[in-house]
Amino acid sequence: MEQKLSHNVFFTLKDASDTAVKSLIEDCYTYLKDIPGIIYFSAGNLVSEHNRDVNVKDFHVGLNVVFADKRYHDQYQNAEKHNIFVERNKANWLKVRVFDIYVW
Repeated sequence: MEQKLSHNVFFTLKDASDTAVKSLIEDCYTYLKDIPGIIYFSAGNLVSEHNRDVNVKDFHVGLNVVFADKRYHDQYQNAEKHNIFVERNKANWLKVRVFDIYVW
């Protein structure tokens, strides 16, 4: 049995207005949620009221996708809907960080 893979993406936006944040989150759900192999999906905005020393706050939108295995993750990266999502949104990305981990 293959290990599940958690794909975590954190977007820092050029335009971080409420409208732009909401638009990116909506596009996450529209274009990415139903790609084959996903067993968990969520996207949302930063929890700004958490202010502990360990809280990272230099992003506006986070995406968490758990795939059944690495093969599905690799297919997702080349999926048409993923490519549409990137093209629609990349102009507003100041920084994108990706953290991929195998999960148990």
